[in-house]
Amino acid sequence: TLAGCRMWTLAWLGITSLCLGAAWAVPAMKDRRKAEKLKADFALYENVDLDNYDLTLDNYGEILDLSNYEELYDYGDLGPKIEVGTLAPRPKDPAAHPNVATTAETLKLQPPTTAGLVHPAPSPAQALPSCLLCLCIGTSVYCDDAHLEHIPLLPPETTYLYARFNHIGAIRASDFTGLKKLKRIDLSSNSILWADADAFRLLPSLQELLLPHNQLTVLPELPPSLVRLDARLNRIPSSGLRPEAFRDLKQLQFLHLSDNQLDYIPTPLPENLRSLHLQNNNIQTMHEDTFCDSQDPSQIRRALEDIRLDGNPINLSLFPNAYFCLPRLPTGHFF
Repeated sequence: TLAGCRMWTLAWLGITSLCLGAAWAVPAMKDRRKAEKLKADFALYENVDLDNYDLTLDNYGEILDLSNYEELYDYGDLGPKIEVGTLAPRPKDPAAHPNVATTAETLKLQPPTTAGLVHPAPSPAQALPSCLLCLCIGTSVYCDDAHLEHIPLLPPETTYLYARFNHIGAIRASDFTGLKKLKRIDLSSNSILWADADAFRLLPSLQELLLPHNQLTVLPELPPSLVRLDARLNRIPSSGLRPEAFRDLKQLQFLHLSDNQLDYIPTPLPENLRSLHLQNNNIQTMHEDTFCDSQDPSQIRRALEDIRLDGNPINLSLFPNAYFCLPRLPTGHFF
């Protein structure tokens, strides 16, 4: 009937409307969820304080413990960079492309052979015993904790030597013969009892000599190029220093002889000296001219800012005229 047809048409239209509404609602719901997530993300980042991430040189010390980084390493001694070439150009002739199937079959049929292999010969420096026992990178030789009992033969181009935590008992003059480019020697924490007088004196480029945690009783002669000497925690008495041992070291800036057996402050001290560490010795007295020239009341030693005399049985207040040229008083007992 006509009424039945109308009812069927209305029902069909209603079902179609519902389907279309559901189809339209799905993307709308997805868009709404994306918008809500974006707002939540913005709210999260609004609470982040980015000011704390602005690090300066002033507050690096509060975040990183730099107390153990006493050395400034010069990475210029590392090997040269390796230049990597581009891929070979694509051949224009299609016949130049190998047949993959034929190549694979050929590889299967050919027995392995080493006749055509050419092994590169080691460089003269890498063939030395020191580079077999230690690690040679560029002009640096790293021999830390290698169970060494003496200093091995070093490459002639060696600039930096690190031989810490070994069992080296003595240093001979021949150990460093001909090493004209050697800038740093670090022999910390060995068992060194003695060193030849000329073991270091003839090294024209030596700037840093590090000998802490050994058993030295006599300090050998030093080259005039030396900037830093660290001989802490040895057994060096004042008689183990030659007279005026540091007078000619015009470049010396850091002199660290703490935890030894010194009876007095070694004089004269170089004008460029910045740091003098003599704590935990047996120093009991000093002269008025130890740091300053008593004949020149206008003298000012601006460089010498760090003097450590704590741990010695000396009363620093007994020598008030000994510090007039210094930018600050030594660290020690004033009573």
